[in-house]
Amino acid sequence: MTLPDVARRYVQLQTTVDAREKAMDLVRSAVGARLAACGQIVGPVGSIYRWKGRVEETDEWLVLFTTRAGLVERLERFLIERHPYEVPEIVVLPIERTAEAYGDWIESETQDQP
Repeated sequence: MTLPDVARRYVQLQTTVDAREKAMDLVRSAVGARLAACGQIVGPVGSIYRWKGRVEETDEWLVLFTTRAGLVERLERFLIERHPYEVPEIVVLPIERTAEAYGDWIESETQDQP
């Protein structure tokens, strides 16, 4: 089986939160709204960052959402409205390639209409 070129068609959006249950809630709500086909939660992961002039260290949970590129803006707004952080990390990375059946599944499980 060959993998089709899907650059700029599908993406992974990532964010972090300070509790596993908050991560689960974000994934449940985004998948329920059909803005993401799925989400994975990784953690805890150690984070070191500068915030308001101080270096902070904490454990966070990394949340990875898989979606269509055309839904990124809606998913971003959706997450910002629900995110517990004042300034959430939201990073979008293109998916370079995927199995055709997986791409079809992403298409079927996400929805363009609000």
